[in-house]
Amino acid sequence: MKLGLFLTLTLPMVFYAQDRTSAAGSNDYPNTYSSGSANVQQFDNSAKRFNDWAVSVGGGAALMTNADLTSFYDGKINWGYNAYVSLDKQISHVFGLSLQYQMGKSNQKGQLPGAEGVKAGVANAWTKYQQISVLGDVNFSNLLRRVDNHSPYRWALHGYGGIGLMAYETLLLDNDISNYNPRTFPLAVDQKFNIGSFFFQGGLGLKYNVSNLLDLELRTMYIVSGDEEFDGGGDLRDTGNPRINYNLINDSYSDNMLTVNLGLTFKLGKHSSHLAWHDPLQEAYYKTSVLESASDDFVVCVKGDNDNDGVCDDWDRQLDTPAGARVDGAGVALDMDLDGVIDLYDKCVTVPGTVENSGCPTGMVISPELK
Repeated sequence: MKLGLFLTLTLPMVFYAQDRTSAAGSNDYPNTYSSGSANVQQFDNSAKRFNDWAVSVGGGAALMTNADLTSFYDGKINWGYNAYVSLDKQISHVFGLSLQYQMGKSNQKGQLPGAEGVKAGVANAWTKYQQISVLGDVNFSNLLRRVDNHSPYRWALHGYGGIGLMAYETLLLDNDISNYNPRTFPLAVDQKFNIGSFFFQGGLGLKYNVSNLLDLELRTMYIVSGDEEFDGGGDLRDTGNPRINYNLINDSYSDNMLTVNLGLTFKLGKHSSHLAWHDPLQEAYYKTSVLESASDDFVVCVKGDNDNDGVCDDWDRQLDTPAGARVDGAGVALDMDLDGVIDLYDKCVTVPGTVENSGCPTGMVISPELK
């Protein structure tokens, strides 16, 4: 009972509390759906101050790291390659999204334990892959930038994280039976794009603002495949045959990769600055600093008051007001009876008259003392 009475009284207040600032329609500002600020307008392409689209390309090394067969073996690195292209959309000065296509090839080695490893020798495998993913981009430099840092803003640290699907082919060769018939031997995998090839990735990038149109970036990403066959060890974890159980070399269930790339970002748009390089806090503090350092001198009349009527020439509509004449707020001499004779020269201030008779009606004789 009490709860029902409480809701009855409070809910109307909640729904109608903002109606005082509402306008006639939802397209007028301020309205119920705005903050009530006087500086509110619709946000469309014409209102944008910054570019927010870009295209990125890059390439570099691909290395199989946490897997049964790795790119690091016997103190040597088996280099692979990687390349990417992405369409980037900056949502705010801190966060953006990218649709990315990536492809490459990794080379890795490994050896079975025991007698099987002695017989088979060191196995060589490769993985050719293609990936389509959505990446989130967090601009740490904008997020963590000090408000008292007024240095040129040319470097930015970015954090990336995303998900996607991948397709890949793998092949493993050793000195044993797989060396004789690699096409039919099971240590070759052809994974197509599907939900089973779901993967995660995350990493860091260091960007340098070369110009208004171009960024240079050094980026490293760690790819978690979620697949044990990604390193070329075959499509089964335990085949029942010790001679080909490459997926049992270690206890990992996910073969992961590291990529290190150097890339370029081409910023698109007509504006002089990109949203990723804008810090609104810096702008706000800069404007505050300008106001604080501004001169306290208050200049009333920039152009002066040449006719000395008490109204600045900046907005004086009668710059040659006769000396001693009373004026209105626009600097125009007063004519109370609107007869064309200003009050300074009008001998009959409250009665309309003629110019020839000093502002008095025709036929009225003006005493010599008033002339």
